[in-house]
Amino acid sequence: MGLVSISTDSSMGAVSGGAMDRVVEKRTISRRVKIGLGAAALLGLAGGFYAFAPDGASQTVAADRVTISTVSQGRFEDFLPMRASVTPLVTVYLDAIEGGRVEEVLVEDGATVEKGQLLAVLSNAELQLSVLARQTEVTQQLNSMRSQELALAQNRLQNERSLLEAELAMKKAERQYQREAPLAAKGFVAGKTFSDTRDSYAYERDRRAVLQRAQSTDERLQSSQLAQLRASSQSLQSSLELARANLDALNLRAPVSGTLSAFSIQVGQSMARGERLGQIDSPGRNKLVAGVDEFYLARVRPGQQATVDWNGKSYRLRVTKIYPTVKNGQFEVDLQFVGDEPPQLQRGQTLQPKLTLGDPAPARLIPNGSFYNDTGGSWVFVVTPDGSEAVKRQVRLGRRNADFIEVLDGLDPGEKVLTSPYTGFADKDRLDLARK
Repeated sequence: MGLVSISTDSSMGAVSGGAMDRVVEKRTISRRVKIGLGAAALLGLAGGFYAFAPDGASQTVAADRVTISTVSQGRFEDFLPMRASVTPLVTVYLDAIEGGRVEEVLVEDGATVEKGQLLAVLSNAELQLSVLARQTEVTQQLNSMRSQELALAQNRLQNERSLLEAELAMKKAERQYQREAPLAAKGFVAGKTFSDTRDSYAYERDRRAVLQRAQSTDERLQSSQLAQLRASSQSLQSSLELARANLDALNLRAPVSGTLSAFSIQVGQSMARGERLGQIDSPGRNKLVAGVDEFYLARVRPGQQATVDWNGKSYRLRVTKIYPTVKNGQFEVDLQFVGDEPPQLQRGQTLQPKLTLGDPAPARLIPNGSFYNDTGGSWVFVVTPDGSEAVKRQVRLGRRNADFIEVLDGLDPGEKVLTSPYTGFADKDRLDLARK
C-alpha cells in the first residue's frame, strides 16, 4: 500500500467549508410559453368536444326501441276496418205534446207495443178548461154563422118570390094592354083608361127588370158571402178539432209498432210540454253506426259495400248515410244490412265491419304504423344499408288500410324504414341507431 504525503502550505491560511458553497441559478417557463400551452389545451378540448358531441340535427336512438320495417312489393287491399255499434233502423221518439201529471202507466219499459196502443194517461186541468172554453166559443161562432147563412137563404127566397110576383103582375098588365089596344084604336075604350093601362104595363115591365137586376146582384154578393162563411166555418171546425186533439194528446199512444225503450215515467210525475218520454225502436231491423277517421272523409261515399263476420257467417252491408261533422278526429256513417242480418242483435252491441274503398291492385307497401300521425305521410326515416343510421327522406304515400300503406314515390322494395312513432325526434334529420 503506497503512502501519500500531504504537505501544508502555511501561506494559504486555514481552509474553511464555506469555500465549497455555490449559487445555483433557478430556471422558469416564460409567460409566452405558458400562453401557448394554454391555447393548445383549449384547442384540444374544443376539438374533442366537436368530435364527440352530438350533432344538433341528429340524435342517438336505441335500435331495440324502434320498429324497423321493410318495403315490399305486394297486392294492396283497399279496405277500411271500422268499429260500429248496433242501432235500430227506425227510432220514433215519444215526446209530451202537452204537459201534465202522469195519472196512469199502462206498459213497462222494454215491452213490444202496437200502433195506437195506449201507453200512459196524463191530466192537465188548465188545458181541459181551456179546451172546453174554446169549444164553447167555437160552437157559438158556428151557430152565429149558421144564423147568417139562414138569413141569406131567406133573403134569396124573398127575392125570388118578389120576382115571381112582378112577373105575374107584368103578364096581367100585358094582357090588359093587348085587349084594350085594338078597342082603343076603334074608339070603344076611353083614351084615359087606355093610357092608364099602357102606363101600368110599362111600370110592371120596368119593375120586373129592376127586380131581376137586384136579384142578380144579391145572388153574386150572397154567393161570395156564403163561401166566406163556409170557409170560416171550416176553419173554426179545424180549430175545434185541434183543441180536442190537444186534449186527447194527454192519452199517450204508440205512434208505430215496435219495442218501447227509455220509458221510465212514474205515476204522479209532472211532465213538461215537449219533454222526452221514451222511444220506440223498429222490431227486427237494425243498422250499424261507425266512427271513421277524418282522413277518409273524401273517400267514403253512400252506396259503398261492406262486410261483417258473425258466428262464422259473412253479412253484407252498404253505406246509407254520411254525417260530415268531424268530432274528435272522426265522422260517423250509417251502414244498413243488405238482405239478412245477424240474428239476435242487441242495441249497443259492437261489431267490426270492413268497408271496401276500392279494388285490389299491385303496389309497393310498407306496414302501417304510428309514424304516419307524426309525418302526415310526407317523409320517413330510411335505415342505411349498414343499419347504423336512419336518414330523413321525403316520400309520397297513398292509400292506407289497417295493415299496409301504399308507397307512390320515394322508396324502393327492400329498403328499411322506421314505422314506430317519431315522438321526440321528429325534428331531426338523422338518427344514430345504437345497438347493444
